[in-house]
Amino acid sequence: MSVAGAGSAEDIHGPGSVALPARIRRFREQYRDLRIPDYYSGVFHLGFTSVASVAVVVFSILQLHSVTALEWLTIPATFLYANLAEYLGHRGPMHHPAGFLRLIYERHTLQHHRFFTDEAMQFDSSRDFHAVLFPPVLMVFFITAFALPVWALLVWLFSANVAYLFVATAIGYFLNYELLHFAYHTAPDSWVSRLPGMQVLRQLHTRHHDPALMQRYNFNISYPICDALFGTLYRHNSGGAGASVEDRG
Repeated sequence: MSVAGAGSAEDIHGPGSVALPARIRRFREQYRDLRIPDYYSGVFHLGFTSVASVAVVVFSILQLHSVTALEWLTIPATFLYANLAEYLGHRGPMHHPAGFLRLIYERHTLQHHRFFTDEAMQFDSSRDFHAVLFPPVLMVFFITAFALPVWALLVWLFSANVAYLFVATAIGYFLNYELLHFAYHTAPDSWVSRLPGMQVLRQLHTRHHDPALMQRYNFNISYPICDALFGTLYRHNSGGAGASVEDRG
């Protein structure tokens, strides 16, 4: 199964696919009927996210001039900050209803986690990208309401180089997050799944989609740095019973 196959609106189940449990099939049908507009294109959605993110990263890089060694440290600092933000956002409002952030909880826990469980992680068609990728409007909001103000603050506090390195790294991390999350829900026999390290990351995310584990483990979608630091990393052992690095449940 190729990624090109995953981009089609046709059935994209691979040879290793299993039949969907009835409750998941019913929820998916309901979700598609109620939440995915007729005009929606999963391929366009994925393309917009990728092109817009790359454009911001490239633009930011082109603004750099005579970057000092100290300014280059913005990249690892921003990467670690983004990993922490990913972890806290996922462990917090995405899994616990909280005031005006309740819509995030509803979209993630009540929709995404019912559309995909550890029993059924794969897209049926490109229209199902809607249940994984952040809405384009949210990306525009993130860039205008978060990245731009932080850019202005960093220019004022440090330098333009630090500000542009922050924006490039933050948006690059966001795209990395989206593409990895997308990859976890493609066919298990796709070429994406055979990339180095992908099976490990995919398995960690599959464990997170186990309804019995999702509130406690594997909140990093990308790289499990904060999961390891905060004791919420859960690994699936070869025997199928599962084993946690630190079970605090």
